[in-house]
Amino acid sequence: MNMQSTLTQHDLRSGADWIACETAEVQKSFLDELTEAELLALPFMFDFWAMPHQLPPDGDWRNWVIMGGRGAGKTRAGAEWVRAAVEGSRPQDQGRCRRIALVGETLDQVREVMIFGDSGILACSPPDRRPQWHATRRMLIWPNGATVQAFSAHDPESLRGPQFDGAWVDELAKWKKGTDTWDMLQFALRLGDAPRVCVTTTPRNVGVLKDLLKMPSTVVTHAPTEANAANLASSFLAEVRVRYAGSSLSRQELDGVLVEEAEGALWTLPMLEAARLHDLPPMDRIVVAIDPATTASKASDQCGIVVVGAVTRGPVQDWRAYVLQDASTTGLSPTQWAQVAIDLMHEWQADRMVVEVNQGGDMIETLIRQIDPLVPFRKLHASRSKGARAEPVAALYEQGRVFHHGDLGALEDQMCAMTPFGYVGKGSPDRLDALVWAVHELIIAPSAHMRNPRVRAL
Repeated sequence: MNMQSTLTQHDLRSGADWIACETAEVQKSFLDELTEAELLALPFMFDFWAMPHQLPPDGDWRNWVIMGGRGAGKTRAGAEWVRAAVEGSRPQDQGRCRRIALVGETLDQVREVMIFGDSGILACSPPDRRPQWHATRRMLIWPNGATVQAFSAHDPESLRGPQFDGAWVDELAKWKKGTDTWDMLQFALRLGDAPRVCVTTTPRNVGVLKDLLKMPSTVVTHAPTEANAANLASSFLAEVRVRYAGSSLSRQELDGVLVEEAEGALWTLPMLEAARLHDLPPMDRIVVAIDPATTASKASDQCGIVVVGAVTRGPVQDWRAYVLQDASTTGLSPTQWAQVAIDLMHEWQADRMVVEVNQGGDMIETLIRQIDPLVPFRKLHASRSKGARAEPVAALYEQGRVFHHGDLGALEDQMCAMTPFGYVGKGSPDRLDALVWAVHELIIAPSAHMRNPRVRAL
């Protein structure tokens, strides 16, 4: 059937958005113009209903990774990609692919999610081209003879022998034998002119996914959970956003962002999740720490500005630090970021501003004094490497003495890329540097002084 009399082919790729934004009269007119066959076909025309991240990118790619949050519509996109690959214009016509492998974490998940699930292949298929499930062969067979065969990532060797011209891989980042299974699948993709793989996954910091994303033949579409909000319970979105706001788990499971953890990192994702808290105690001291940007251009490093409080009642070993806000900025002039920091001093009723002055020296203090002469100000000079300065702060996290409050995802990304030998992330870890200075000022330096008044930390 052909709906181009009503919509152009370009419009079909965003038809649902178009019709949803029109008036009731336009919507009724659109439906009235369709034939009975077109009305019956409309629910199964995924190009019309799909969100942008659910449609295959253009170009010459081998691996398409759909990386999204929970409920972002990844399974539906994978199922529809399989349909588009195996189906022809009519039920008996051949499609681009004849044999496709379905690989999930377990056979049960392949069957219950990818095949029989609410967004699986069978639920997406129109009656005239609905495939039949042959349980003993673990295979779907279409009316045109195309097949898909189910495999478990727990059994990489089961992919030794079969051959395919396409594959749909689900939740790759969860596979315990991810690398072995992925490698065996590559050897099986040897039919047709250009075998392709659709990968649907929530991101995790695992080697097989990171290696795949680095390949030049890989393309990526990405979406947070909210992208599919129309098909999710509003109470679900409200609950998980409140419960996990600002956490690395939220960035991974809801935003669909790959939070990488460097080998040998001083901070790990479990460590940061253990530091999360929602209710703050009364603070004994609060500081605003600044790691200044070297320039004001948008391409420059950030100006790290972090607010940290501390509870310092009782013995030194009971002191605790609380990271309250990350207000780091990019592209602001020195006067502008100085004003941001001073505003935070007043907002949090902070006791002191601490600033690294290796670059800028007395000019930074002069700048601050010009805006607010009464700001309590301390200059700090870095004499050791970033990794060496960060290690004692990371040790406090390991002891459960530093906590995170609020949205600190970007800061935590930098923390997971800091090793004892230096920073392995992109750019400079300005947010982390500011955090390190703050914790040194609040906990480490006074602790060292109390143990030995003649010793000054940093």
